[in-house]
Amino acid sequence: MNLDRVIAVRNTKTVYRDGDRCLKVFNPEYSKADVLNEALNQARVEEIGLHIPKILEVTMIDGKWTIVSEYIAGKTLSQLMEEHPEKKKEYIEQLVDLQLEVQSKTCPLLTRLRDKMNRKISEADLDATVRYNLHTRLEGMPKHNKVCHGDFRPSNIIITEDGTPYILDWSHVTQGNASADAARTYLLFWLKGDIEGAETYLDLFCKKSGTAKTYVQSWMPIVAASQSVKGNEKEREFLLSWANVVEYQ
Repeated sequence: MNLDRVIAVRNTKTVYRDGDRCLKVFNPEYSKADVLNEALNQARVEEIGLHIPKILEVTMIDGKWTIVSEYIAGKTLSQLMEEHPEKKKEYIEQLVDLQLEVQSKTCPLLTRLRDKMNRKISEADLDATVRYNLHTRLEGMPKHNKVCHGDFRPSNIIITEDGTPYILDWSHVTQGNASADAARTYLLFWLKGDIEGAETYLDLFCKKSGTAKTYVQSWMPIVAASQSVKGNEKEREFLLSWANVVEYQ
């Protein structure tokens, strides 16, 4: 295996290209159960009819757990937005269309988003009253079972040379309420400092899905709290500021 060509470096893993294969190599301390669960979830999503890289194997390289999948050649939507800023709205619209396609699917064996969020909110660095209010709000939300990517952002969409879009990084996939996933994408635009992109995205998502904007917004404190337990200090501070606004409108 050739580990010379690095594609991406994250806190807990490094991604390499080896010919037509992509190797996601996790740090030695990373949980084996989490690696196997990620591979299993991606394998389950493979079966529901979306364009995603196929898992080829799970192995160990130099004592590190590694997920090997297909390498998809192309440019990400975030790269295309940088190269063609005049087409940004068109690319965000494509992002929304792909997200709605994902959310049109069901996959009954995936973890429930509600369960994951409840667990994460309990771990969040928030006042006990705020956590209680967030748990209560979450329990009052409609219960759905749509596939939710969990990290749906332009950099996770690759457009191949023939124009086929592939969706990457299924490590956070769950089943649950589509508007929670939309709230997560909205906050991801904010975290990148792209407020205009966030608003364009939300307008398009709500228009195309027939969802009230206030309904997606009502998910934002819940989503922010559940996401605040990971990431760097600056991101945590930002997300916790949203989580504290429980009555956000």
